[in-house]
Amino acid sequence: MPDSLSGWLAYIECQHVRPIVLDLERVEEVRSTLGQTKNCVVITVGGTNGKGSVCAILESILLRAGYRIGLYTSPHFLDYNERVRVNGRTVSDDELCRGFTEVEAVRNGTLLTYFEFGTLAAWQVFVRNQLDVIILEVGLGGRLDAVNVYEPDCAVVTTVDLDHMDYLGSDREQIGFEKAGIFRHGKPAICGDSNPPSTLLAHAATIGADLRLIGHDYGFVSEEQQWQFWSWLGKRSGLALPALRGGIQLTNASTALAALDTLGDLLPVATQDVQRGLMEVELPGRFQIIPGKPAVVLDVAHNPQAAGVLAENLGNMASARAQTWAVFGMMADKDIAGVIRAVKPWVTHWLVCTLPGSRAANAAQLAELLRHEGVTEPIGEYPSAAEAFAYARGAAEDNDKILVFGSFLTVADVMRILASGA
Repeated sequence: MPDSLSGWLAYIECQHVRPIVLDLERVEEVRSTLGQTKNCVVITVGGTNGKGSVCAILESILLRAGYRIGLYTSPHFLDYNERVRVNGRTVSDDELCRGFTEVEAVRNGTLLTYFEFGTLAAWQVFVRNQLDVIILEVGLGGRLDAVNVYEPDCAVVTTVDLDHMDYLGSDREQIGFEKAGIFRHGKPAICGDSNPPSTLLAHAATIGADLRLIGHDYGFVSEEQQWQFWSWLGKRSGLALPALRGGIQLTNASTALAALDTLGDLLPVATQDVQRGLMEVELPGRFQIIPGKPAVVLDVAHNPQAAGVLAENLGNMASARAQTWAVFGMMADKDIAGVIRAVKPWVTHWLVCTLPGSRAANAAQLAELLRHEGVTEPIGEYPSAAEAFAYARGAAEDNDKILVFGSFLTVADVMRILASGA
């Protein structure tokens, strides 16, 4: 057996010939053999965009309320440990290795993907820590995602839009059905999409889920320097604005609060805990601004919907005298043109880069798509995000900003540089 976390990660990465396999039968078989059972409240969060923010807000509020919390998310930026958190802290290498060892000991040759192996190991870590709540972020889709072998007490779908279409379907209706697969009969189901696909609504009705919709069952009113949340339980006024940046975060915060309202009997939360949780929540890489001259903006936006939110945030911080240098790298299987169209009005200099891995678009491909979308300014092409970022730092004026976006890998590459102090 591997004797280090890096060794285990290399091992589990090659246990299945395909990186993504949408099939719960194998995961359920190993879960059952492990004897994994639910002994605390489980909240499952899926959606095209916003699920990371909702998970972070839920974790932050529940921690302030004194609950013992486990959070499983993906992907990670710098260290795999980021994916598994207990009580607000990433778990140790030893804890993860023990989880992997336990999964390996019982799988008896059953093929598991990297994500499936990690999901089962994370649950092993959570069980040992005797938690009050486990928050599970869906990796891809919902219905056939590995986290869906665990029964949620509340399931959340944040938004439904076009992404991962090779796996989930070619339109919002097909994708909506896959997302709704995390809903359960008689259990709260929260939807934060203001225009949910009919398939999501129909599936919730067919299985008898207790569906709550934003704009109908809950919502928010934005006020100067604060906001109001309303739901079937009434109103909460004078709430602190979420520490996460961007207007979309009121939608995400409302969706998190709606989930907590459905679980009030199991997880009562005081208003003061909500306030502190909103003010102190953190989530890297989501319109994260690194102060300095020039300022650096990190955003993992990798589909048109997320890029539209990014564009809105950029517009709100636009300055007539400042220029924006965009370090841009994406996966080839994404809607690159749609992302470019959303962000193009707010970028003055494009620095495209080749990301690692066979799925990545190379710099030449990105440059060609930019020109096809009407970008006429010179486009810098670089073999890595780090080299594009180095150029941007040398070329940008103090009042400019450097935007790093398009993929978790793009942002992670620059995060490593910033963390090193280079």
